[in-house]
Amino acid sequence: MISVLTHMTRRMRRWSTVFVTLFALTACSSPQNDGPKLYVMDCGEITFTDISFFSLKPEDTDIRTLFVPCYLITHQGKTLMWDVGLPLNIVGKGVVQPNGDAGPAMVYQRSVVDQLADLNLAPDQIDYLALSHMHYDHTGAANLFTRAKWLVQRSEYDAAFSASPPVAFVPDTYAALKNNPTEILEGDYDVFGDGSVTILSTPGHTPGHQMLLIDLAKTGKVLLSGDLYHFRASRALQAVPLFNTDIEQSKQSMAHIEDVIQKTGATLWIEHDKELAETLNMSPAFYD
Repeated sequence: MISVLTHMTRRMRRWSTVFVTLFALTACSSPQNDGPKLYVMDCGEITFTDISFFSLKPEDTDIRTLFVPCYLITHQGKTLMWDVGLPLNIVGKGVVQPNGDAGPAMVYQRSVVDQLADLNLAPDQIDYLALSHMHYDHTGAANLFTRAKWLVQRSEYDAAFSASPPVAFVPDTYAALKNNPTEILEGDYDVFGDGSVTILSTPGHTPGHQMLLIDLAKTGKVLLSGDLYHFRASRALQAVPLFNTDIEQSKQSMAHIEDVIQKTGATLWIEHDKELAETLNMSPAFYD
């Protein structure tokens, strides 16, 4: 009898160990415990002949083409879109120059809508929308994200819907956001509440310009620049574009972000950096 009980006790212990192990594996692999994933999408290019309004001389950089990205971040079963590319009305039309030969040349081959569809997502399924700022090359598809909670700095919101929006704001690309559920921000903001994805307030380029810091388990911390810098030379020279809304704020934001990078060890991704873009894995691949 004693030997039978001993045998049963050993079997129960073994099964208990198996159940505990299975539970631990399930918990580790469940979506709510997964870290953020970052998807990079190609949402166009802009080519300039004159870079003087970026406060750069021709000899400062050979680069004239800016990459235009869109980003999707998934975490805890939720989704965040960060910047939504060039206006959709130029998709598939080859080289477009709205301001004539003297203006920038834009190309947008495949829309962010189609790229989201590759991931079985539609714009009206996105939970959060955050734009680094309201310039037309970042707001192009904004009107489609009708159900997303819009995360926007108060100063950017006020400028966007003012009687005279700042230069390069194109209200037709974002007018519908006025009907979105909206979180008005007054500084930095923890998107998912666990410190993994943080909006950083960096005014100057526009009144409520902001950046995004993402803590990825394998890749490390990545800092999406918005338009704090447009070129690598912009960062090296601390060059403030002539069309920024506040030069002094811009300089303060640049200094602040360099301090953030030093303290966190984050890697800065200059969003418009074409050279960087050519090294990145594009969606449906992702960074985690």
